Amino acid sequence: MTRADDAILEFLLNEGNRPIISTPAVIEANIDYKISHVRTRLRKLDSAGLVEYYDENRGLYEITDRGRAYLEGELDANDLEEK
Repeated sequence: MTRADDAILEFLLNEGNRPIISTPAVIEANIDYKISHVRTRLRKLDSAGLVEYYDENRGLYEITDRGRAYLEGELDANDLEEK
């Protein structure tokens, strides 16, 4: 897990509000990482089950319950494996 991973998950969680469904471009516009890095990290987060496609045809991602559990400290980063 990287700082970018945490930033992406926190953005999608949108703590205190409704979780965000977003494209990589919108995520990039809201966090301090380039689009290519955001896309790479989203693929890794998807493989680990922390995010998933909300609508694959439109490239929309959402955080999963597993992603929420990671942010809440219920999952250790060392225990995360790609599915």
